[in-house]
Amino acid sequence: MFTGIVEEIGVVKAIAKGTHSIKLSIKAKKVLANTQLGDSIAVNGVCLTVTFLASDYFIADVMPESMRKTNMGLLKIGDKVNLERALTLSSRLGGHIVSGHIDGTAKIIEMKKDDNATRVTLTANDRILKYIISEGSVALDGVSLTVAHLGEDNFAVSLIPHTSEVTTLLSKSVGSIINVENDVVGKYVERLLSFKQDKPKSSSLSLDFLRENGF
Repeated sequence: MFTGIVEEIGVVKAIAKGTHSIKLSIKAKKVLANTQLGDSIAVNGVCLTVTFLASDYFIADVMPESMRKTNMGLLKIGDKVNLERALTLSSRLGGHIVSGHIDGTAKIIEMKKDDNATRVTLTANDRILKYIISEGSVALDGVSLTVAHLGEDNFAVSLIPHTSEVTTLLSKSVGSIINVENDVVGKYVERLLSFKQDKPKSSSLSLDFLRENGF
């Protein structure tokens, strides 16, 4: 689990491509402290397992399912990525509960200065938008943000100067593809409301059955 509060901006050092997967080498410093093999690090919001550790970088595999649902396949050597270590019991929950399991992607359609903030508008499909609510939480490339506006086929967030400085979001441009993780609460509520319980099986016991068996 994560909080959506980015700890560090890493840099893609190398990409080894498989048939439908990649192996990422990412330069970092802060997130390597006390990290061990097998630990989880969110890379642009995608929960990845550390498979190799060096003094200034780590390696993680990105499986085909993650490649299909995220923007990981668009990464290039030298690209900057948002990094966050997994939540611990002693951590402050400054953002919201983020699983690191991406629901899909959205595309930036507008970036507009709004006094001391930057308003970013994104378009997404209905599978993403149905879980978006105004003033609700959403994680974009692993960054916990509040939904400032919700339209028919788009939504907007506002980035304060601090968020702009410590994440990669303002390095994006119109047309950029962003990872989206919806608030998990809405998904659980939908599942509970749509779940169909098995109907009790009708009994085969009848008067004829009892007669035939000597009762």
